[in-house]
Amino acid sequence: MQLLILAVIMVAAIIAATGMGYIKLSANDVIKIIFARISGQSTILDGLDSIYPVVVMDVRLPRILTSAIVGGGLAISGVVFQGILLNPLADPYTLGVSAGAAFGASLAILLNVGFLGMYSVPLFAFGGAVATLLLVIYLSAASGGLSSNNLILSGIIVAAILSAGISLLKYLADEQVAVIIFWLMGSFGSKTWSDVSLLLLFTGVGFGVFVFYARDMNLMSLGDRTASSLGVDTRKITLILLVTASLVAAICVSVSGIIGFVGLLVPHMMRLITGPDNRRLVSVSLLAGAILLLSADTITRAVLPTEVPIGVLTALIGGPFFCYLFRKQHRSRKI
Repeated sequence: MQLLILAVIMVAAIIAATGMGYIKLSANDVIKIIFARISGQSTILDGLDSIYPVVVMDVRLPRILTSAIVGGGLAISGVVFQGILLNPLADPYTLGVSAGAAFGASLAILLNVGFLGMYSVPLFAFGGAVATLLLVIYLSAASGGLSSNNLILSGIIVAAILSAGISLLKYLADEQVAVIIFWLMGSFGSKTWSDVSLLLLFTGVGFGVFVFYARDMNLMSLGDRTASSLGVDTRKITLILLVTASLVAAICVSVSGIIGFVGLLVPHMMRLITGPDNRRLVSVSLLAGAILLLSADTITRAVLPTEVPIGVLTALIGGPFFCYLFRKQHRSRKI
């Protein structure tokens, strides 16, 4: 029931967001345009301005779907990180994935890499995120195994080094520093159907992996010894989930830039509704994350007088709300 309600809300949010902007469209017009493109029946659009289909299908819808998929991807990655690291403050960026992506993107901007056109910066960002993940796993394994403490500590160390590297690149960037800062704050502007397809592929595969191992995550939350006694290969599954969640987060970050608090906040909010069962939590968080980030992007795109970077808006909204949640949970534990 919860999944159905969230799915209906998400579809309604997509249709409403597509109609909002400088050129306002009714929900009926939006549905007509989308149906005409899918079915190929162009006669449905008779009487509509010829610019409307272009606005919907080529400008707004790719951006809207990109923001929704990124929100869902970051949210389910947050569920997995909190589940395998047994840390309620873990999110997709705990292991330095965001810092790696930011360093890669900053390097591409500084060196003015353009051999892949518009995909040069996202490719460098993805490469930086993957390289950071491999380094964190190597450091953690060398320190005595893939325990949550080792992974988090390794991630903090690598992220701190990369943060210093990003500061150095911004210092060297001179006139291009504004471009680096803008990318670091996150944006969904100028997204295309290629971005949607790429995100849909990676997030869909990641979601399938997370659902498949959801029961094992439930058992792992009881402790390694208990999970092992119930037939769970904790080391193997931890590595699979760790790599998959990091790759999903990396592809999201490489396309959108740094967007915080979604992977941290959404799992907490949904856990209050569904409980700790990952078999339900993963699916519900996917839809809730999509709705949250889509709504935030719609606010900055169509409601505010000037477009605010999406990463700034999510931090301004998510930070105080998470403080409230954290304080409320702390009080309930005392009672």
